Amino acid sequence: MKTIAVEHAVGTVLCHDVTRIVPGGEKGPAFRRGHVVREEDIPALLDIGKANLYVFDPADGFVHEDTAAIRLARGAAGRGIVFSEPKEGKVTLSAAYDGLLSIDVDGLDRLNGIEDVSFGTIHRNQRVKAGRVLGGTRVIPLVVPEELLLEAEDVCRQHRPLIEVKPLKSAQVGVVTTGSEVYHGRIKDGFGPLLRAKFEDLGSSVIDQVFVSDQVDMTVDAIFSLVRQGADFIAVTGGMSVDPDDQTPAAIRKTGASVVSYGAPTYPGAMFMLAYLEGIPVLGLPGCVMYYKASIFDLIVPRILAGEKIERRDIIALGHGGFCENCVTCRYPACGFGK
Repeated sequence: MKTIAVEHAVGTVLCHDVTRIVPGGEKGPAFRRGHVVREEDIPALLDIGKANLYVFDPADGFVHEDTAAIRLARGAAGRGIVFSEPKEGKVTLSAAYDGLLSIDVDGLDRLNGIEDVSFGTIHRNQRVKAGRVLGGTRVIPLVVPEELLLEAEDVCRQHRPLIEVKPLKSAQVGVVTTGSEVYHGRIKDGFGPLLRAKFEDLGSSVIDQVFVSDQVDMTVDAIFSLVRQGADFIAVTGGMSVDPDDQTPAAIRKTGASVVSYGAPTYPGAMFMLAYLEGIPVLGLPGCVMYYKASIFDLIVPRILAGEKIERRDIIALGHGGFCENCVTCRYPACGFGK
């Protein structure tokens, strides 16, 4: 901060509010702290008796908070992110389209570890709609040294994109419904209509549903028949528990698929299975998916459709936040489940 004559203040940044007093009238700020002085401001400043100002001068190597916030947002943002004009030093980031929010948390931590940098977001790995506000960024002081911004931008480059919205792929889904009670028509299938609705909501479509009894070979044949039809995503329902007749995990394994995990630290969804059959995701879905608004399905399927290759460590990480509180009125996704 330095004192400077008003006539030489163009382009500098005010460090304090400049008050204007109208005798017998109003009293208030004519210019706010942080205002960048313009040529046309000089007469107005002289008229209210301000011959000198306390300012920061960008020429001395400082960056104004508005410019700093824009640079932080630009450095961090990847695809699917739009951001606002700065308001009171803060830039707000929003989703440009529907998709899956992805955030490099390690990069975010590093960025916030830089003194005077602030970057806050909502939780990652959730579906977001176009226009949803995802976070905001600013610096804490009115101005910061250029060196600080360069350090922050370097962190953003190393972790780029630090924040992005991944579009969801439109998958051709094959559904295998296991269970002798459904296969023989003793009960009506409830899984098929539910999965059709869930996948359609995600921009995908079910191309066929095959019913099989609790026989391993029938389930294996059904999976391969759907692959031959062009399915690039397989969902197998029922038979995921540990009862003698529950053979779905054994059938998925018998296809030769590489199993990522059988079991997940999520409730609902503990008896979940994920495998990949020559690159095609094969999901074993427990019955809870049919009865709960939010389950393991909603935590994993959008990520797969966003192009992520789910690994066992991703399943393990679901344990923190993976317990549904089973609220009387479900508020998902505006709750802590999966976060």
